[in-house]
Amino acid sequence: MDTHTASHTLELEPYDARRLANLCGRLDENIQHISRRLGIDIANRGNAFTLSGDDAAVQAGADVLNQLYREAGDGQDITPELVHLHLQGAGASAPEARRHDFEHPSENPEIRTRRARVRPRGEHQKQYIHSIRRHDINFGIGPAGTGKTWLAVACAVEAMERGEVQRIILVRPAVEAGEKLGFLPGDLAEKIDPYLRPLYDALYEMLGFEQVEKLMEREVIEVAPLAYMRGRTLNNSFIILDESQNTTQEQMKMFLTRMGFGSRVVITGDMTQVDLPRHIGSGLVHAITVLAEVPDIGITRFDSQDVVRHPLVQRIVEAYDRHERAADTPH
Repeated sequence: MDTHTASHTLELEPYDARRLANLCGRLDENIQHISRRLGIDIANRGNAFTLSGDDAAVQAGADVLNQLYREAGDGQDITPELVHLHLQGAGASAPEARRHDFEHPSENPEIRTRRARVRPRGEHQKQYIHSIRRHDINFGIGPAGTGKTWLAVACAVEAMERGEVQRIILVRPAVEAGEKLGFLPGDLAEKIDPYLRPLYDALYEMLGFEQVEKLMEREVIEVAPLAYMRGRTLNNSFIILDESQNTTQEQMKMFLTRMGFGSRVVITGDMTQVDLPRHIGSGLVHAITVLAEVPDIGITRFDSQDVVRHPLVQRIVEAYDRHERAADTPH
């Protein structure tokens, strides 16, 4: 699909600093939302905005900015929800060519948090980071040790520190790999805690133990079993569903529909490690099929070459793959 690039300068009149602050939002979150949704660059100095990118998307961006500025002048609070509704009304989405460039990047992205800098290893990890930054919903699928959860948590911390989201919510299905929760000691939270441990470990590495504890006390970071998501709508949050191969189809649909305004979702899983009973289909496998043609959803597939653990882990993954392929081949 051919697209034409354009650059457009827009002056919002009359100049009013309070009105402009309302339009831009906290830490420019409204401008960033428009930019990300349309796949364009937006820069401003005072009331002069420069929009660059696909010409149709630039025109849509200018129209949305004008409409929102008018509403700000009428005393309307410009919230992320209102920005989202205006973008929907404009039929706004990033053009296909821009999405393709983003999903197959040539540059090497880096995740920067106050405590660490995380550099991707390999093309799939680079694609994964770019896709998380571009799309509001992303799937990271592949074997253990490929960095799916680690990179998702790093992106969540980066987004929170930049003010792009207000909360981080980490979710796991409490499905036992051969064990029964009822035989574990403690109350429900203590029974489930071991299943969430990998998420805690990634957070501690990115933020430090004391900071994580403080943020959890203030509910800025929430770690919860999937069952706790039912009935909620999660706005301005970075939500990660880990081990999603162990969701049922109903649970996956429930989780995906929890997403609110200003939120991003990353779903990780390994379709070869399903611990559900044999007669229950995996929600991850089903979702990848159902959502394959839905635009603006990123899907990154990792393989054994992406494993960044001990070299034997990669060989083990490859050996199991060979064995399963041989078992599936009719004799």
